[in-house]
This record gives sequence, structure tokens and C-alpha cells, in this order.
Amino acid sequence: MTKKIVVTGVGASSPLGGTAPESWTALLAGVSGARTLEHDWVKQYELPVTFAAEAKVRPEEVLERPVAKRLDPSSQFALISAMEAWEDAGRPEVAPERLGVDYATGIGGVWTLLDAWDTLRDRGPRRVLPMTVPMLMPNAASAAVSMHFEARAFARTVASACASSTESLVNAYEHLQAGLADVVIAGGTESAIHPITVASFSSMQALSRRNDDPAHASRPYSVDRDGFVMGEGAASLVLETEEHALARGARIYAELAGGGVTADSYHITANDPEGRGASRAVHIALERAGASADDVTHINAHATSTPVGDPSEYVALREVFGDRVHSIPVSATKASTGHLLGGTGALEAVFTIFAIRDRQAPPTINITEMDPAIPLQVTGEPQPLGDGPQLAISNSFGFGGHNAVAAFRSY
Repeated sequence: MTKKIVVTGVGASSPLGGTAPESWTALLAGVSGARTLEHDWVKQYELPVTFAAEAKVRPEEVLERPVAKRLDPSSQFALISAMEAWEDAGRPEVAPERLGVDYATGIGGVWTLLDAWDTLRDRGPRRVLPMTVPMLMPNAASAAVSMHFEARAFARTVASACASSTESLVNAYEHLQAGLADVVIAGGTESAIHPITVASFSSMQALSRRNDDPAHASRPYSVDRDGFVMGEGAASLVLETEEHALARGARIYAELAGGGVTADSYHITANDPEGRGASRAVHIALERAGASADDVTHINAHATSTPVGDPSEYVALREVFGDRVHSIPVSATKASTGHLLGGTGALEAVFTIFAIRDRQAPPTINITEMDPAIPLQVTGEPQPLGDGPQLAISNSFGFGGHNAVAAFRSY
């Protein structure tokens, strides 16, 4: 029998704010998290892109120093957002063997890895920290979260590029459906604003070059978009079976009604221009939700602000929704937050849940002129979602052809 899976807690540390509510408030206000980078390494390496959307609150301002020292920044953000989500959920009483963790990252501990390489090269092997490998490994975030909350059902990690954390939400849905846990902490994290990643993304012409105007650089769907803006941070959701949540009297935000995961098998970096894998992921998510395309009232799009990626997502949505896609309120929140890579799906899931709760789709800032090839219902102001039942989808697509879609229903 299919169970209802519900969201009882959310947390986020993002370029817009140190908590989920702060991030949501800034998003609705049209704030941009993109800023000029003040680090010495920007000039040292003569990087062609000199801005990004760094997290608004640094982890060391939140975590105790002994804890922070043993974690890469990506794991620090994960733990911070998970702690917020757990408190927001009312600190559920659950046996450790019935509490699981499904967490994600696109890259993992890149700062730890490359700092260790600098230390080895400049100071020799004896000066490399003994905790280097545990800090850099991609599963470090899920391990840190599981150990903090004594989650012993499982602690699983997804690394599927920019689809990672949405895929972790789908995994959590499946694990709860399968009875492997009663409560799951799920989400994703990334802290990869580093010289090597900035240089690499720049080299492949993926990043915006608007160095003189960072706040307006990410502009999904705009005719003059020229690439994405790197972001960092993490977001976490506490997911439970409805039975468990009701038994403890939990406040329920929304239902995670279903999810879909597919692969393009097309190109290592480019989306399938026909959007076949993406549209199939939407279809699967809706089928699992027991819903049809006509039930969808809001879409949080992947929409990275790249010339190629935005149109291919539109093609996929058009296949699913037909002409109705032009009347569904769409939000492209990376215009405000930048692209958190492996953490982006979880953050956008939080925004999708809040949109359902508040019955307003967040704005998409920075569109100077809408690309006529992408005629979606997108505005620079919040859009009302109406008074009836809400069903929203959140899309994430990643390098390697990974597609993941989560469907949320008002509760």
C-alpha cells in the first residue's frame, strides 16, 4: 500500500540567508545573492569570472570551532541546515534504527582536497592533516548528519551533479515507502566556489561574465543570458510517513507526493535538446503522485540561465503539459540564489514547499526581455497560486544526463 510521505521540517543556509525563512523572505523580495569575490585568489589566478553567490552566513559563525575544524565547508553547511530542519520538525522522537539520512553533493570536499594538495606540495607529507580523506569524501556530509542525529537506519549519498539533492529526496521517498525508516533527513550541499571550479566552468563557457554587475548576472529565460552564477550552501528536509507524523502531533508543511529519476544517456554536459529524459522524469513523478499534468499549479524550474539549457527544459515541459505550460506559474529561483550545484535541488524544494504553503510562486529576477523561444509564465514579482489544492514540481538536471523531479502536494 502506498504511504503518504510528509515534510515536517526544513532548513537552509543559502546565498540569501542563514536560515530557510530568511532565504524565503529575501527571495520574495527579489534579492540577489551574487556578489564580487573579495578573495586574494581571484586576482592571484587572474580568473575571468570574479563573482559568485557565496552563502550569506559563514559556517564558522554557527558551528562550534571543534566541530567545524573536522568538516569540509560542504559538510558544515549540510550539518547547519539539517540542525535547523530537525529543530523545525520539533525534534522527532524516533528510534535510531528507524531514522535514516539521504544526502547529496555534486563534488564533495573540494576545498579539503585542494588545500591538502597545496600543503603536500609546499610543506611535505607530514603536514597533511590526518582527517583529509574523511573530510573530502563525498559521503562526508551524510556521515556527519547521521552521526550528529544518531541515525542508524542508513546514511546514503547521491552524487549526480546538479540533480543530486533532488535525487536524494526521491530516494528518501522510496526508502520511507519501503519501510526502511520512519523518518529521513534528506537534502544536499555544496561549497565549491574555488579557483579550480571557477576556472573550469569559465573555460567551458558555462559561467556568466557580467563581472561589472553580479546581482543581475543570472537571468534565466532572458534573451541576453550568458551563463550561470556559482552558488553555495545547503538545504535539508525532515520527511516522515504520515502515520508517524500524526502520531506525534507534528506540524506538516506539505506532502512529498512522488518523484522521478531518469538518465538522458546523451552527452556528458549537454541536455538532450528534445528533453526526453527530463519529460519522462516529470511523468514518473506525477504518476507516483497519482496526479495528471492538469493538476500541476506551479513549477520550480531548473533554469540555470545558460543559452542551451533553458530552452531544452522548456521543450520537456511542453511535451508534458502541452499548451497549458504557458499558463502555469513558473519560478527560476537560481536568478536569485545562483546555482548551488549538488545542493540546488534541496534548496529549490524548500522554496517549492513554501510556495505551496503561502500560495505564491516566487519571482524570477533579472529578465530584461523574455526569450520568445521560451514563452513561460514567468514574472519579476511573486505570482498568486490560488485557493484550491496545490501540486508543484521541482526540476533538477545535471551533467552526465541525470534528471530528477520531485512533486509536492498541499496538505
